[in-house]
Amino acid sequence: ISPVPPYSREQPIFTTRAHVFQIDPSTKKNWVPASKQAVTVSYFYDSTRNSYRIISVDGAKVIINSTITPNMTFTKTSQKFGQWADSRANTVFGLGFPSEQQLTKFAEKFQEVKEAAKLARDRSQEKIETSSNHSQESGRETPSSTRASSVNGTDDEKASHGGSAEAHLKSENDKLKIALAQSSSNVKKWETELQSLRESNARLSTALQESAASIEHWKKQFSACKEENDQLKGKIEELEEQCNEINKEKERNAQLSRRLQELETELQDKELELEELRKQGEIIPELMSECESVSEQLQAAEKKNKDLEEKVRTLRTEVEENKHRQTNLKTELKNFLDVLDGKIDELHDFRQGLSKLGVDN
Repeated sequence: ISPVPPYSREQPIFTTRAHVFQIDPSTKKNWVPASKQAVTVSYFYDSTRNSYRIISVDGAKVIINSTITPNMTFTKTSQKFGQWADSRANTVFGLGFPSEQQLTKFAEKFQEVKEAAKLARDRSQEKIETSSNHSQESGRETPSSTRASSVNGTDDEKASHGGSAEAHLKSENDKLKIALAQSSSNVKKWETELQSLRESNARLSTALQESAASIEHWKKQFSACKEENDQLKGKIEELEEQCNEINKEKERNAQLSRRLQELETELQDKELELEELRKQGEIIPELMSECESVSEQLQAAEKKNKDLEEKVRTLRTEVEENKHRQTNLKTELKNFLDVLDGKIDELHDFRQGLSKLGVDN
């Protein structure tokens, strides 16, 4: 069977893309990738042989060339992975799909092709059995008809038809021999194929058991990897927290460095101030003497201030007394002015009386 089918004989009936794997022949447990990337996987139908094949080519390399038989089974081992065993290729193929939908379509097509292959096998068996039975019946009927014709026929008929009957019988016997030889060879062929199918079923069951054990092994490894992943995640979180603490410490150190520089600057300023204070401290005795003289002057000023305050109080008292006197004087002056006004009014009246008196005289 050619790996790449001629298009005049085989035509693709379904095509998809997947990652191709084969079972490790040494361990029968681990998967070995047959392609570095996703490749085209196709179902082909051979109309002349009435057979179906799954073919996949990666560049110039044929990685799948599997003829589908009715005894094959496609098994889904996960949501995106499926496998089947090929007894003729003595291996197990695995396909990894990008999505569960593509895996489901491939499995449905595998089941359809498997049923079609089974139907084709049944039809071929029926044809072989029919041809074998027909040849056997023709072999049994031919001698009896020949005998009947020889018994019932006349001597003239025997003489005229003897040669042709013998030739016909000879040809029929030759046909029967060929049919029997073909039947025996077909029986042997089907027995061989049946034995190969039994062996294929045994290998397939063994491969399925190994696949189940491999699945359990991978499940355990997956759980262990998951636990290790969780532990690594915890360690990563701890390291991130430590990194955050380190970053915080770096920020604190940077702040402390800046604060230290500020303190050093302040210390230099304080040292300058201290130097100035030391210089000023050298003139402190002079300042002390001046301070004592100023204190004496301050005490004298305070005494003078007290005297002045006493004088101010005395002046205030005198002012109050003067104000009181002025108030009394104003009152008396007002009373005097009132009396004076009364006297002036009286003098005015008296003058008017005198003037009137003088006019009368």
